[in-house]
Amino acid sequence: MFYYLFEYLNNTYELPGAGLFQYISFRSALAVITSLLVSMVFGGKIINLIQRKQIGEEVRKLGLEGEENKKGTPTMGGLIILSAILVPTILFTDLSSIYIQIMILTTFWLGLIGFADDYIKVFKKNKSGLAGRFKILGQIMIGIIVGLVMVFHPDIVIKQKIENRNITIENQLISESSITSSFEQKAEKTSKTTIPFFKNNEFDYHIITSWIGKSASQYAWIFFIVVVVIIITAVSNGANLTDGLDGLATGSSAIIGLTLAVLAYVSGNIIAADYLNIMYIPNTGELVVYMSAFVGACIGFMWYNSYPAQVFMGDTGSLALGGIIAVVAILIRKELLIPLLCGVFLIENLSVLIQVGYFKYTKRKFGVGKRVFRMAPLHHHFQKKGIHESKIVTRFWIIGIILAVLTIVTLKLR
Repeated sequence: MFYYLFEYLNNTYELPGAGLFQYISFRSALAVITSLLVSMVFGGKIINLIQRKQIGEEVRKLGLEGEENKKGTPTMGGLIILSAILVPTILFTDLSSIYIQIMILTTFWLGLIGFADDYIKVFKKNKSGLAGRFKILGQIMIGIIVGLVMVFHPDIVIKQKIENRNITIENQLISESSITSSFEQKAEKTSKTTIPFFKNNEFDYHIITSWIGKSASQYAWIFFIVVVVIIITAVSNGANLTDGLDGLATGSSAIIGLTLAVLAYVSGNIIAADYLNIMYIPNTGELVVYMSAFVGACIGFMWYNSYPAQVFMGDTGSLALGGIIAVVAILIRKELLIPLLCGVFLIENLSVLIQVGYFKYTKRKFGVGKRVFRMAPLHHHFQKKGIHESKIVTRFWIIGIILAVLTIVTLKLR
C-alpha cells in the first residue's frame, strides 16, 4: 500500500522523502517497528478477547514443574503473530512480487491449519485437535504449490556470471594485456541450490536423475517438489514440537528469521552476491522486508509470551512460524542450510522420533518399552532433570544464536 503510494508521489510530484520507500533497509526498519507495535499494542486487546471467550490452555498431567500454573492461560495467541506479520507486509512490500505472494499464501494457509487445530481443541473439547493426517495433508499441499510456482513461474530465476573475453589484435599479435574480461548477468530458470562448506557450492537437482538419461532429467522438478514438501513438513512440525516452554519457539524463530533476512539480503543484492561469490537471485530483497516483520512479530509476541507466559501461540502460530522459515529458506536457495540453522527444531524432532522408535523397538523385543530420554521433546527431558524452564529456554536460545552465526559464516567458509 504505502510502497505504491509513495512510489506514485515520488514519480509524479517528486515529494521530498518519498524516494526512501525504494530502499529495502528503510522499509525493513518500518516493518520491524510496525510489527512490534501491532503485537505489543493490539496483543493485549486480543488476549483480553481470548480470555472473555474463555479460550484457555488444557494442561496435560505430565508431572512437570509449574504445569498447574499454566492451566487456563489463553491460547491461540498465534493470531497476534500472524497479524503482526501480515499488516507490515501489506503496508511496506511490493505486493506484485511473486515472493511476497508466496509468503502471504503460506502465512494464511498454515495459520488456518493451526487455527483449525486449536479451535477443535478449545471449542470442541477434543484434546487431539485436528487429525494428524489432515495437518500433514495441508502441509503437503502448500509444499506442492510452492514447489510448482518455483519451477514454472517466469519471475523466479537466478543470475549467473558469464565471462566474456573481448580480444583485440594489433600488429597481428595478441598480448595478454589486450584481453579484457567483463561479466554479464544471465537470468535462467534452474533447479540449483546452495551446498554449505564446499568451494563450488552449487547443487543441481537434475543430477539426481541425469544418470538415467536426458529424458529422465527433464522431470527432476518432481524430485525437487518432493524435497520442498519434506522440508516444509519437517520444519513446521519441528517448530510445533519446540513450542512447549514459555518463549522457546518464539525466541528461536526470531533468531532464525533474522539470519534468513541477512541471507535474503545478500542473495538479492548484486554487489554482495558478487563479493561473496554466491547466487544472485533478483527481487528477493522484498523477502527482507517480510522477514523483518516476522522478526518484529516474534519479539513483540515475547512481550506476553516470555516466562511466565500470559498467552500461548498454539498451533495457530507454531505451524505457521515453521512453515514460513522453511519456505523462505527454499526461495533463497538455502534449504540445505536448514539442518544447521534450524538445529533446535531438528533436535526436538529427532528426540521425539528416537524416543518413540526406541520405545516400540524395546517393547517388541523385550516386552517392556524403554526410553532414551526422561521425556520427549528434549526440553521436557531437561525439565524432568529439575532445570528451571527459563534457564532451559535461555540455553536453547544461546545454541540457536551459535547455529545462526555458523550459518552466516558458511557464506565465506568453503
